[in-house]
Amino acid sequence: MQEDKQLIEQLKHGDSTALSQIYEKYGSSLLIIAYRLLKDLSSAEDILHDVFLAFAEAIETFTLTGSLKSFLAACTVNRARDAYRHRKRIISLDDVTRIPACPDCGPEKEVQASEELARVEEALLTLPYEQREVILLKIHGGLKFREIAGIQEVSTNTVQGRYRYGMDKLRQLLDGEADHEEHAGYRTVG
Repeated sequence: MQEDKQLIEQLKHGDSTALSQIYEKYGSSLLIIAYRLLKDLSSAEDILHDVFLAFAEAIETFTLTGSLKSFLAACTVNRARDAYRHRKRIISLDDVTRIPACPDCGPEKEVQASEELARVEEALLTLPYEQREVILLKIHGGLKFREIAGIQEVSTNTVQGRYRYGMDKLRQLLDGEADHEEHAGYRTVG
């Protein structure tokens, strides 16, 4: 938190490398959140660009009152939510440019990781948007339930419920697929 405050002060005094440092620190996790909410890498990159551009443009009047990570995640989620509402359609997994599941793995592990990631992403798409948003902010954003509650403008209990119901549904879907594959004569790798 102190490092973030220093970076903000440097940015306010015209040090453009401070914005780069903030981007390096939070950009990849914000991109993952936007991508997993929208299922479109190009739109996610546009949102990330817009978030950082708006942040830089408003830096003179910006006051950090909490976590910078939480603030940037809220901005990202709000823009992704707006884009999602504007589109109002689900993109097929076949139409999505994929983020590599395991860039440092060998080919066999990369394929296995990609297959697992595809199963999870497909299951995520079946969840209500609010549950998907909570799960992604918690897991990929590393945010606390109270921070997510602030972003979604609901109670912490509501966020915890959305997380629990969403995770339960994901487990059911993924366990159901494994059971189906076993009954179809396939063996799952555990």
